[in-house]
Amino acid sequence: MAATQKTEAVATGRRAQGERTRAAILETAVHLASAEGLEGLTIGRLATELSMSKSGLFAHFGSKEELQLATVEAARAVFIREVIRPVFDVAHGMPRLWKLCDDWISYVQGEVFRGGCFFAAVAAEFDSRPGPVRDRIAGIMKEWLATLRRAVVEAQGEGHLDKDVNPTQLAFEFNA
Repeated sequence: MAATQKTEAVATGRRAQGERTRAAILETAVHLASAEGLEGLTIGRLATELSMSKSGLFAHFGSKEELQLATVEAARAVFIREVIRPVFDVAHGMPRLWKLCDDWISYVQGEVFRGGCFFAAVAAEFDSRPGPVRDRIAGIMKEWLATLRRAVVEAQGEGHLDKDVNPTQLAFEFNA
């Protein structure tokens, strides 16, 4: 019984260390990809940046595509934390729409990632490439436009924006 508990504790510790290592890898990956794109993101480049072995880094992902997808998801989590979540503390309507736009502008201007807007960089890079990475990036961009559109509709509902304003068009223009 005691040996089993010790084995489980060691396994739990290894998993936790593996998760911390993966998080460190992805933090570096999103910064590199924001500046250089996802295609330039290689196991070798990350291994050098992080002073890790290529095999140690590869063990966390298994393929370049898995690394790219994990990097996209890590960037999405940062985007949600930096741009989306803060608006929930602001009143509905125009105050929320302005907060959303202000936080997005800060994000785009490079205050979050050293290369500026991660998704602007990778969306252009993968726009004409079919596959799971492009599909995920496109899905996240649609989520963002839908969030902007909802904020416009809320502002209209609060009487802060004219009802004649097209929410889809305004969301597109804010994002452009």
